[in-house]
Amino acid sequence: MPTTLISGVPHVYDLTAPTSPNSETLVFVHGWMLSRNYWQPLIDRLSKDYQCLSYDLRGFGESQPCRDLSPLPKIQATGSVAIAVQQSVAQQYSLLSYARDLSLLLKQLQISKAWLVGHSLGGYVGLWAADQMPEQVQGVICLNSGGGIYLKEAFERFRSAGQQIVKFRPKWLLQVPGLDLVFTRANVVQAMARSWGRQRVIDFINADAEAALGTLLDSTTEAEVHRLPQVVTRLSQPIYFVAGAKDTVMEPKYVRHLASFHPRFGKGADNVLEIPDCGHLSMLEQTNVVESHIRQILRS
Repeated sequence: MPTTLISGVPHVYDLTAPTSPNSETLVFVHGWMLSRNYWQPLIDRLSKDYQCLSYDLRGFGESQPCRDLSPLPKIQATGSVAIAVQQSVAQQYSLLSYARDLSLLLKQLQISKAWLVGHSLGGYVGLWAADQMPEQVQGVICLNSGGGIYLKEAFERFRSAGQQIVKFRPKWLLQVPGLDLVFTRANVVQAMARSWGRQRVIDFINADAEAALGTLLDSTTEAEVHRLPQVVTRLSQPIYFVAGAKDTVMEPKYVRHLASFHPRFGKGADNVLEIPDCGHLSMLEQTNVVESHIRQILRS
């Protein structure tokens, strides 16, 4: 599999051949604790007409840092010490740092123009990348990405639960009978194929602890939550948001809220597309519908 070194980490990626000299390039960015694999059903359809690039974010999937195994940074301390440790970890895995990784990847692969398709956390990376590379990024399509509203108690609970999840991921979980069946039903409306449940278990267990913790801490701070709408406001490229009507992780009202900060919101075509009977993994749950939306957006 192709690999390139970015930010000191070997990044694994898949790049399809261009369909014509002037064909659009679509770059797919996965979400938290996932990998590039979840884009494959969509790429199988779209690669007939577009060049498609998918890659594993630094610390996720197969893009693992080359370092000795070490315990997860301890953040049980309280007060200024805990905050300092959290900030140190988070800064290494900020949304902006991942956007810069993407910029370097496009440069190495000599991709001068691209549309970004990001899922959940990957959507935020795509928005930051569009802000940093206005000439290179032609537009962004965010799947199951929203926010911009900071709810203190809810975010504190989410951060605490997320940290516990990141800490407790022993390798023997891969051998637990039936665990993949649990993952086939997590955050979706209808159970997925068991193979996807197995893939989710693998990505969940193998994600680098520091990267998983860092992205969680950075993307859920009050400052970062409020900064994201500012990024969307600055973007001049077309930005679209695809929401799952039954997404309990990122409810449509929060998707629409973030979308409302884009200059084109409410002016002509709606930049929010809602998919019925769909949860948080729209690219797997409703692959045909997502494909149709992407093609429609690119045609327009």
